[in-house]
Amino acid sequence: MIRAVLLVLLCSITPFAAVALDSHKKYTIAFAQDTLDNDFRLAQVTGVRNALSKYPNIHFVYSNAKASTALQIKQIEDFIYQGVDLLITSPYNEIATTDVVAKAYKSGIPVIMLDRSVRGNDYTVYIHPDNKKIARDAAEFLAKQLHYKGTVLLLKGVPSTDSTRKRTEGFYEIMQQYPQINVLEYTANYLRRDALIGVDKLLKQGRHFDAIMSQSDSMLIGARIALNDHGIDPSSLVSVGIDYIKPARCAIRSGRQTSSFLYALGAKESADIAMKILAGEPVPKEIILESLQVTRDNADVIEPIF
Repeated sequence: MIRAVLLVLLCSITPFAAVALDSHKKYTIAFAQDTLDNDFRLAQVTGVRNALSKYPNIHFVYSNAKASTALQIKQIEDFIYQGVDLLITSPYNEIATTDVVAKAYKSGIPVIMLDRSVRGNDYTVYIHPDNKKIARDAAEFLAKQLHYKGTVLLLKGVPSTDSTRKRTEGFYEIMQQYPQINVLEYTANYLRRDALIGVDKLLKQGRHFDAIMSQSDSMLIGARIALNDHGIDPSSLVSVGIDYIKPARCAIRSGRQTSSFLYALGAKESADIAMKILAGEPVPKEIILESLQVTRDNADVIEPIF
């Protein structure tokens, strides 16, 4: 019921074409991103920038923490010192970044948590899909495809983020119900390169798995490359990813990937909410973005996020 209300709230606050700001004032919106080496994170920054480009009095800046918690904290400190009008961030570490985000918020800078959050409630609004529900739905689908027995390789994202934590918790909440399914874990940090290296290493060790649950489609791309290098047809495994990017759509259409879960960037929503905040209008504390499961049955009608 809460989720439904939040989705209704989201619908009720868009679009924002009529938002009016002081035309004589320049506003600076900063995005402290955790890394730009990840396609999803880069697409978020690009999406926010493009959505804000229609507002002539908005100056958009961003930073690249290069997957470094210390650097991201420093960059947020710099934005606080510069006196930006609004901060958007996706924390690399949900615990370590809590204090600096709270510092920005308590100093009077509105803070939008995009996709990832921190501990506590010292921020303005948290915009995100429901990671735990997605993981539960993905795990249930995967278990059914395996007829509730076999070995699953779980490719995990960045361990210090709340999105990875929730996706992992949701996955195991379902898998613990099926004792004949064994889980093999590998942390690949949401990067295809790390997944390629990891799956290659596991296969060289003689590890066997019947399915892959990847917490991002990018990692699943790397896994497929490794499987091909070892002479294993990716279509012989059940494989489920999250994000639903263009390569995932191609792989699903060809049968090399079983399913993906659309994971909205939240870029346009963040830009729209930012304009509403700057205009002094109220916003909800949390906005949950809807997700959809994609299979061969609907891949032709659901557009990838990028």
